[in-house]
Amino acid sequence: MPIRFEDLLCPRPDGLYCPPGDFYIDPVRPVERAVITHGHADHARAGHAHVAATAETLAIMAVRYGEAYAGQVRPMAYGETIERDGVSVTLVPAGHVLGSAQVVVRWKGLTMVVSGDYKRRRDPTCPAFEPTPCDVFVTEATFGLPVFRHPDDAGEIASLLHSVAQFPERCHMVGAYALGKAQRVIRLLREAGWEAPIHVHGALERLNGLYQDFGIDLGPLAPATGDTRKADFAGQIIVAPPSALADRWSRRFPDPVNAFASGWMRIRARARQRAVELPLILSDHADWDELTGTLAELRPQEVWITHGREEALARWAGLNGLKARALAIVGYEDEED
Repeated sequence: MPIRFEDLLCPRPDGLYCPPGDFYIDPVRPVERAVITHGHADHARAGHAHVAATAETLAIMAVRYGEAYAGQVRPMAYGETIERDGVSVTLVPAGHVLGSAQVVVRWKGLTMVVSGDYKRRRDPTCPAFEPTPCDVFVTEATFGLPVFRHPDDAGEIASLLHSVAQFPERCHMVGAYALGKAQRVIRLLREAGWEAPIHVHGALERLNGLYQDFGIDLGPLAPATGDTRKADFAGQIIVAPPSALADRWSRRFPDPVNAFASGWMRIRARARQRAVELPLILSDHADWDELTGTLAELRPQEVWITHGREEALARWAGLNGLKARALAIVGYEDEED
């Protein structure tokens, strides 16, 4: 009987499972053995008995969940391969956030690649996505609609700096998710020439420190605290979790310009709902062109779609001669971008 793709990887209630290797990839509940693609909470959960991931992802999990987040851990370098019961597992860069990896699973001549979350454009805080030939490509589709075509990063940062220059009496508060987006915004500001200290919400401090420990230079940072006079924040940039934009915490700053760095800012209604004055379309996920371009580049025998806008991407694949199916794994979210 010929080997089926489902013999190597198959969706189960706990997540994507490898029967011959007896492990899960990004399981949504605690399991005996897990391979984790990256540190966002919908992919990296605490409580597994054994966890394999990049050293960066393991460090992120320790920061978020405490040192006892797993029974045993196995750090893996990009390009390193481990084997279990004839199944080999290799991690290659995904370009999503620090430590993010695609999981390349090989067994009896089959190769399946699980992307986790990914993007194709340059990110100064993590290695670029590495396309890997495969029989099955398991992809996300967070922004899997043609309306989502992300603009150039430099242009969005230029808009932020233009607004800072235009309103020197106000501070600019940038909502950015704590893992990945906040650090990327800070690095992009540094590359654009902003050398002044960037003020950060306390919720970002530990992850910022971890990024710097792994060699990502964020430049001078300062806490955004009430110890500083309100007037001293005029003309300054503050980076904070998106939830802080509408919190009482934000009232300590002088007439802040609310900005939000997210791929969802392409949708004007979302910006209005959040009372965002300056939408910044900056995403850590592949946009429509990056998703379809990746499938066209790899041309696998099958495309499996884990979460996001599965229907549109599956239809595009079918129209372009690629067999596709939606897995719709429950537990993966697409809001944190």
